[in-house]
Amino acid sequence: MILLVLDNMAKVNSLVKMGTWKSVNRTIFILGICALLVSVATLSGSYSFRSLLVTNSFCDYVNPLNEGEARMNFEVVIRKIRQEMDELKNGTLKESSSSEILLRHSAFLADILGLIESMQALGPDVQNATVDHPLLKLNHQSDEPEDYFLIEEIRKYVRVKPNRLGKQNFMGANGTFMSIGHACFAMKEELEEYMDYDVGEICNDDWKLAQKLMVHGCDPLPRRRCLARAPRLYTQPFPINESIWKLPDDRNVRWSGYRCKNFTCLANNGTRKGFFKCAHCFNLTHHEMPRWIQPTDLDAETNTTADFLIPEVLKIKPGEVRIGLDFSVGTGTFAARMREFNVTIVSATINLGAPFNEMIALRGLVPLYLSINQRLPFFDNTLDLIHTTRFLDGWIDFVLLDFVLFDWDRVLRPGGLLWIDSFFCLKEDLEDYMEAFKVLRYRKHKWVVVPKRDKDDDREVFFSAVLEKPPRPF
Repeated sequence: MILLVLDNMAKVNSLVKMGTWKSVNRTIFILGICALLVSVATLSGSYSFRSLLVTNSFCDYVNPLNEGEARMNFEVVIRKIRQEMDELKNGTLKESSSSEILLRHSAFLADILGLIESMQALGPDVQNATVDHPLLKLNHQSDEPEDYFLIEEIRKYVRVKPNRLGKQNFMGANGTFMSIGHACFAMKEELEEYMDYDVGEICNDDWKLAQKLMVHGCDPLPRRRCLARAPRLYTQPFPINESIWKLPDDRNVRWSGYRCKNFTCLANNGTRKGFFKCAHCFNLTHHEMPRWIQPTDLDAETNTTADFLIPEVLKIKPGEVRIGLDFSVGTGTFAARMREFNVTIVSATINLGAPFNEMIALRGLVPLYLSINQRLPFFDNTLDLIHTTRFLDGWIDFVLLDFVLFDWDRVLRPGGLLWIDSFFCLKEDLEDYMEAFKVLRYRKHKWVVVPKRDKDDDREVFFSAVLEKPPRPF
């Protein structure tokens, strides 16, 4: 009987110790897990939820030195927790008193807390290691464009699209590489607004936002998978024999972004600047019809004009001018007149306060919606003529002018003509601008400088020239 009681007491004592060990083990294990979670939260506290969504791994933005130190601290925390748990399992602490165990656990937690505080001190450095613009990224950060944007549609657009067959396509590439302008990253909010739509639904009425992006360098824009808005009551354009010199139907334009709400308003605008730089461009019968056919704007003192006539320019290369580009601010009148001489002209412009592109198309001509920021979408040595007026003026930077002229030179064929029509600038800048044109070493067929007398200021002049691209090398 006594032996049975002693045996039961031993079992109870053993169960109590086992329960105590399990309780302590569970406590230490829970504390260890909490320590790890606190450590992770401490490091990730330097990041917004936004940044964790955008990047593949938040560690991409950690300073390499701080990242290594943090990793070492994590390893120390894990090692200490495992060591404590092993000692408990091996019964190393079963002979210790409750006060000794309490003291040991207090020291253990203090040690863990110190390691967490040291990792927390890395927070400011981690924060300073982030960047706001991908063009300023450090070398160790992600180079994938989609990692910079939140809107899923633009992330899908900029990702590389691998070929389904897993081999090169007929163009010699293993995938399709979609591109956007580098300034799109600096205009992140505007671009994400532009790409925020429901796939397959009607796009927002945001053409002004798109043009703002283009003008500020986000060019080319990404393609979109929404349906472009059309005029509410679209009608068929006039027949080609009428449309060239007749104002189109007002119902064929979306007027929401313009000051004038119909073509009659545009044609009657008599202010000096009107809708930017082309106050009379929509007045087809009185202002536009005589242009390049009849002499206009003769200077009373010198009896000269900066305007050349189409017939005299075409006589320079009889029968050789067939296709060309008009890079101007206007409604396509130059292309309309050249069509009468069997020359096909594409008109490149943007909608500077008025529906220039819509007007050009409704006249039966070809509009090219293109800003000065973008390389011309033509192959080398293909065009017979490039004409520009009311566009390249004294506002343009000399380096930018160089890039534009060399790109125009690229697409002009040998023997092609560059027609600079009424380039105006200050007298003191004239020599510098003319030197920019002379750098191309083109043959001069026409070259004239006349005073610009439409204002009281006599400091401005007009410069016009017709130049021929020489064969290369020369």
